[in-house]
Amino acid sequence: MLDHLEEFLVTYMGKGVIRAKDTPNFIANRIGVFSLLATMHHGKEFGFGLDLVDALTGSLIDRPKSATFRTADVVGLDTLAHVVNTMRDTLTDDAWHKYFVVPDWLQALIDDGALGQKVKRGVYQKIGKEIHVLDLASKSYRLSAGEVEEAIKNLLKYNNPPEKFRELRDNHHPQAQFLWSIFRDLFHYCAVQLESIADNTRDLDLAVRWGFGWTQGPFEIWQAAGWKQIANWINEDIAAGKSMSQVPLPDWVMTIAESELQSVHTVKGSFTPAAKTTQGRSTLPVYRRQLFPDRLIGEDASYGETIFETDAVRMWHMGDRIAILSFKSKMHTIGIDVLEGVQQAITEAEQNWNALVIWQTEPPFSAGANLKKVTEKPKSDPAQKNAPPPTPSALDKILKNFKKTAQATVLKAARELDLADVLMAKKLAEVESMVKQFQQTSQALRYSMVPTVAAVDGLALGGGCEFVMHCDRAVATLETYIGLVEAGVGLLPAGGGCKEFALRSAQNALEGDPFPQLKLYFQTVAMAEMAKSGEQAKQLGFLRAADQVVMHRFELLHVAKAQALALAEAGYRPPLRARQIQVAGNTGIATIQSLLVNMREGGFISEHDHLIGEKIAHVMCGGDLTPGSLVDEDWLLELERVGFLELLATEKTQARVEHTMKTGKPLRN
Repeated sequence: MLDHLEEFLVTYMGKGVIRAKDTPNFIANRIGVFSLLATMHHGKEFGFGLDLVDALTGSLIDRPKSATFRTADVVGLDTLAHVVNTMRDTLTDDAWHKYFVVPDWLQALIDDGALGQKVKRGVYQKIGKEIHVLDLASKSYRLSAGEVEEAIKNLLKYNNPPEKFRELRDNHHPQAQFLWSIFRDLFHYCAVQLESIADNTRDLDLAVRWGFGWTQGPFEIWQAAGWKQIANWINEDIAAGKSMSQVPLPDWVMTIAESELQSVHTVKGSFTPAAKTTQGRSTLPVYRRQLFPDRLIGEDASYGETIFETDAVRMWHMGDRIAILSFKSKMHTIGIDVLEGVQQAITEAEQNWNALVIWQTEPPFSAGANLKKVTEKPKSDPAQKNAPPPTPSALDKILKNFKKTAQATVLKAARELDLADVLMAKKLAEVESMVKQFQQTSQALRYSMVPTVAAVDGLALGGGCEFVMHCDRAVATLETYIGLVEAGVGLLPAGGGCKEFALRSAQNALEGDPFPQLKLYFQTVAMAEMAKSGEQAKQLGFLRAADQVVMHRFELLHVAKAQALALAEAGYRPPLRARQIQVAGNTGIATIQSLLVNMREGGFISEHDHLIGEKIAHVMCGGDLTPGSLVDEDWLLELERVGFLELLATEKTQARVEHTMKTGKPLRN
């Protein structure tokens, strides 16, 4: 019965399952809440403010940004107190029992009804746009201003964990000593309690990672920092009376310290104290669906056999006829090198494989097109600095890749033969070439001779979303965030996204009129709306009815490969190219323009938002044509390119793109 329950929880609920021993608060809360109490204890000992403790114990040490006290607010201070009191009442034999106490200041907040985020006040309180934090000395709120010393920030950036922990322990700065203390006592507690609460080190680490959002579990951190080194330091601090408890480390800790591997996680499994050996992962059939499960330190990180690899992508397989393509760029953004890699993969798949799956070894699927080229300032040749302006014939050569419609709108200033404008023309020509290649790649995914499947987890934005929309099938995790968000940076989707929505509107037209559906798609694109889940992505039109949503992210590749295989086994044939797409034309454009005018006059959108909306409407409605006119995909793709370049040539769009690249936040101008 437990086996069936575990299989249900994994596949249908999307959960990671740990079989814990029946002890108070099980594993995650036992360790996580102890860590929180130890952090409170040492924060008080060092005299740190609550905001400084959070600054030290968040993303700097690979834990959630909510760190310690913000996490307590999110959980609920009353809930936290309940868990602590459970430990106090039921773990009387625990060597750390005296620390299982709700601090007076925390109980005072609870008694005052300040229970955390659910009532908008707890350890923190937002006043206007400012975040205030409880000051323990004055028992009142003050502006949150906890800052980590620059030297400690730099220390925490060390890529060598043994060296980082050596520096933390040896550094006399209070912030370094605080961090060493909370890690030392966490490691100590986990080692002593492991056998009584969990079957092995893997279960403890995964429980803490999944339950509290840590990047690595306690034993993983310890192993990475050097098992023997850390064990010796813990023993020294116990002997010196520095640790929170004087109970000795279990014998198995030093046995591993003296072993050749000095590891509790290996390729064969994780250490189990009861048998004093390694224990492999569960053999339940449900875990065969996790082709690459949540990996721990020490486990194999290899992914199949390489078909070909470039600096941007890797194409590989797992011994079957399904080829898999993974991006190597940061956040899996899409630049020229990735586009070339995708095109090469499609060609290879058509020649030698039954199907192609695009899947990333780690989320996100793709944060979209690489905007670096868009933000780069045009560079002049040093030899041209003192050269005369180019001749009209030279300028015409630079502009040869632009259609006359684009030249008239985008580059009319360049006709004055100013060198800066000519350099901008060069830049736009490069961008146009990239946009065209992007569109060609999207189309290649749609019309490949083998089925293409996008396996989507995490972000799939902009160009990443357009790739998803052009694959024959998409399989997405429930926690997928997908959307065409180009309008947020002052642009429009030009990798086939606008074209695809126009095509879907025509295919699903009610009584032969594509506009009712198109209007909904326009609002989604113009407002840069992003689906917050795989199911919502279906509602917004980014995913189709035939696309699948899976609950467990580690089952994603299994399901994607199954979809690809099903298409291939059914005798896959690519769809016919759409050559008669009915468009809404100038009537649709006029209707949307009236909506945009009302929104602009009402102060809901800016002048530039209005311009962006007009460009998107022009593309999605098929241009200035009679309603019901029939066009092909190339027509719509051409409109996309022109609209994209026209917007890119504006100063406000360039400012939006540059601001987003620098800050990660949108600019409204």
